[in-house]
Amino acid sequence: MQAFPAVRSSDLSSLPGAGAAFFIPRTQVNFPKKLFFCRAKFSHSGNAELPSLGGGPANLVVAEKEEAKAVLTLFLKKQGQELTTLEIRDALNPYLETLYKEYGDILVDVVENFPNPPIEERSIENLSVSPLEEGSVVPVPAPITTLKSKKLRALARLTDDGSTGKPPPHIIYLTEIGMEMEVIKEVTRKFPNFAYYSLDGKIKPLVEFLLDLGVPKSYIPTILSKRPQLCGLSLSENLIPTMTYLENLGMDKKQWTKAISRFPALLTYSRQNLESTINLLYELGLPAENLGKVLTRGPQIIGHSTVNIKATAQYFHSLGVDVGSLLHKYPQTFGLNIEATLKPVTAFFLERGFCTADIAQMISTYGALYTLSLSDNMRPKWEFFLTMCYPKSDLVKFPQYFGYSLDVRIKPRYATMVASGVTLSLNVLLSHSDDDFDRFLKRKMEKNAG
Repeated sequence: MQAFPAVRSSDLSSLPGAGAAFFIPRTQVNFPKKLFFCRAKFSHSGNAELPSLGGGPANLVVAEKEEAKAVLTLFLKKQGQELTTLEIRDALNPYLETLYKEYGDILVDVVENFPNPPIEERSIENLSVSPLEEGSVVPVPAPITTLKSKKLRALARLTDDGSTGKPPPHIIYLTEIGMEMEVIKEVTRKFPNFAYYSLDGKIKPLVEFLLDLGVPKSYIPTILSKRPQLCGLSLSENLIPTMTYLENLGMDKKQWTKAISRFPALLTYSRQNLESTINLLYELGLPAENLGKVLTRGPQIIGHSTVNIKATAQYFHSLGVDVGSLLHKYPQTFGLNIEATLKPVTAFFLERGFCTADIAQMISTYGALYTLSLSDNMRPKWEFFLTMCYPKSDLVKFPQYFGYSLDVRIKPRYATMVASGVTLSLNVLLSHSDDDFDRFLKRKMEKNAG
């Protein structure tokens, strides 16, 4: 049985949340435990031979891509999934995320060196050797260049470029624009390539580009620390075309500063990834004229797997929520985990006598409801609500109650209202400024007195 050649870095770089692109040597790849791949004689016809790997370099790359795609397609077909490139991506992404949780920052080395686990570099003298026959060859594990050693070299370069004994020009430049050295080190630990970017070729053009967009200089360090991969992209071939594409879909040019600051990765996704997510949003009921607002308000939705977005949409639909409206009002909700977050919040309200129609109205009115902590927010506020003079139906009408501070807003105002001998609606009690609250309270007291 032969193993298929590994997918190259260019094929994986578009995976959402994949971070730095992998480079996997052309060696046998057997994904540990969870996936087992063999060479597949499969194409869209179901039985055609894969392209020969005996051509020149260009043909070899094409053949490798086709073979990898055929193997993944065959695997997914057995799982009953659609045989599209986007479905392949969405199926692989959760698996890669699982691997990352297991291996963390050494994932690249795990993949590159599988089945041999990454080991710390050490000298032969320190290796314990079992007795062998005289003259036999001692089997010494081949030293592996681990991610740790790559990080160490990259970190060393931050203070010594290897020729002048000084930090590289782009590191000096970054500190001058306000990026602290500790932040640069942290970015380099996660993304070692950051230590090797050219100042004039990569860093400076990107910074000037962001400044020209109106991004405040003080935001630049945060943007680069969130997504250092931006530095490796071409302005003319990647960033500007992506921005133009999104602006043509209705994204406001004036809002780029806000969108990039919230989610710098927005500019790093391929056109294919953008289109697949955007088309799905349309399918879920988002009006085209609202797309620009959604991408400005919650650009992180582009980074979510389409499989996860669909599942979240189905869950809210099962509660009776207008999914298109929720996407428009609060797209951040579609990044929440169904099992860990959505279902517990739903159960919280059901256990307290609310029906699904009530919950649907609440989430439709206040999209952020499901983002609030049960233990730190909802439970203590619910307990206090039980001491107030309002019926549960008022929470259905005004679920924003859970968004206000219990100690700073809710308790003081309620105490003031009770002491005044009047009753204001929950909305009036909490949603107005201090001056307006005092005015409403005084007006209600005068009305009762008259």
